[in-house]
Amino acid sequence: ARSEGSQRCCCRLSRAASRAAHRVAMSLEIEATDVIKIVLQFCKENGLTESFNAIQNECQVSLNTVDSLENFVSDINGGRWDVVLPQVAQLKLPRSKLEDLYEQVVMEMVELKEVDTARAMLRQTQVFQRMRKEDPERVSRLEHLLGRTYFDAREVYGGSTKEKRRAAISHALSQEVSMVPPSRLLALIGQALKWQQGQGLLPPGVAFDLFRGQAQGQRDEVEMYPSTTEYEVKFASKTHPECARFSPNGQMLVTGSVDGFIEVWDSATGRLKKDLAYQSEEMFMMHEEAVLCLNFSRDNELLVSGSQDGKIKVWKIRSGQCLRRFDRAHNQGITSVALSKDGSHVLSGSFDGMVRVHGLKSGKMLKEFRGHTSYVNDAIYSADGSQVISCSSDATVRVWDAKTCECVGAFRPPQTTTTMDVAINSVHLFPQNPDSVVVCNRSSTVYLMTMQGLVVKSFASGKREGGDFLSCVVSPRGEYIYCLGEDSTLYCFGTASGKLEHVVPAHEKGAIGLNHHPHRNLIATWAEQGPLLCWKP
Repeated sequence: ARSEGSQRCCCRLSRAASRAAHRVAMSLEIEATDVIKIVLQFCKENGLTESFNAIQNECQVSLNTVDSLENFVSDINGGRWDVVLPQVAQLKLPRSKLEDLYEQVVMEMVELKEVDTARAMLRQTQVFQRMRKEDPERVSRLEHLLGRTYFDAREVYGGSTKEKRRAAISHALSQEVSMVPPSRLLALIGQALKWQQGQGLLPPGVAFDLFRGQAQGQRDEVEMYPSTTEYEVKFASKTHPECARFSPNGQMLVTGSVDGFIEVWDSATGRLKKDLAYQSEEMFMMHEEAVLCLNFSRDNELLVSGSQDGKIKVWKIRSGQCLRRFDRAHNQGITSVALSKDGSHVLSGSFDGMVRVHGLKSGKMLKEFRGHTSYVNDAIYSADGSQVISCSSDATVRVWDAKTCECVGAFRPPQTTTTMDVAINSVHLFPQNPDSVVVCNRSSTVYLMTMQGLVVKSFASGKREGGDFLSCVVSPRGEYIYCLGEDSTLYCFGTASGKLEHVVPAHEKGAIGLNHHPHRNLIATWAEQGPLLCWKP
């Protein structure tokens, strides 16, 4: 994926490119009325008559377009009023021109001896109702025409001919309407998506959820434990991933390596995402020392990373630009990072025993949670963001008020030894119950516990020695808990049965961690040696 020892870092944008983009943006001016017209066209084409009229009346913007100006003029000249009148009903036309048109239709109906139709138009249409008040003599002449037993075309058409009057009306109306290509709204959206694909902002060949603004990912309906490898991601001989994370939309898998590099992979294929311009040019997001933890913002736009030297960086993942760096976030290595729901704060835990919150806008530490007496191995937000939950090598889980930093609860999972504290590796929200957490400590048992510290269920591998868990993850719907042991084995527990349902020998040795895809039955595992493996059922 990259040459070994390469030290190039992508954390900047071309100033020239930025200025050029700014000039292009400044040169484009879009009128609000044009946007309304595009929406009106969509309503018209899809038969949304009530919506069309409501928007047109409220905004006082008229569409005044026809699909084909040539056909519109031809229909008027040919007297195809059954085609013309429905089109005219959707247009905003000057009153005089509209009255000329309707008068012509009535006269031709009389000529064709369609007297009932002519009478209905005179009495029921708004055009003639308004004319009756403002020009009663004109309406009177037409009504007199209805009562005649003969039709004198020269007299009725004022010394002209029917064809010439039609031509005059068609010319007058053609000046009021314009022709636009059909389906402009969908066409513009399609063009925008193609542009984003061309810029590498959208992966090719995928369905796009227009409302959510992201590509649709494949979703597995039934949760199943893995049994075979889907793909592997290889690294250079002298490096390995220390952490990995699937993006919330499931399209990316990001790894942080011991040599400081952060790489973005296609989660479906395991290949380096070359649609990211910086990666295609062999430039990468990176730290000066090992990257120990990663996490995404909820909208998949931002990536936060923490390193061995206590630094935190926040990246714009599409450009590789470093938006914010906290060079003194902690005194020792960062063990966990998480972005708040609104993406404005970074929560971090560290080997220095502290849990902290940093402001993305200010670039400063905003809060500190003190109480742990050893390494903080994990820190997460509660489901509603009102609390912070942390765990430590001091064998405790602590629950904090996110606003006041007050410790509102602390508990320990059952200890397997009386001689020393058993370090807690990680803590996870349980999808099936917001008041429960999954606690993974350095033993062969993982616990489902309440926020008050009561054990709801325990899941044991049964291995007495050499199988202590290093890392843990919960499936998206909470039906499985997966633990990676120091024996490099993946243990799969069913939460309903409470039993060990499957075992996978994941790596030969040196297992480090695992992560679960957000809506597919895919699990990534990594170790000190060999490739990162992605497992599937």
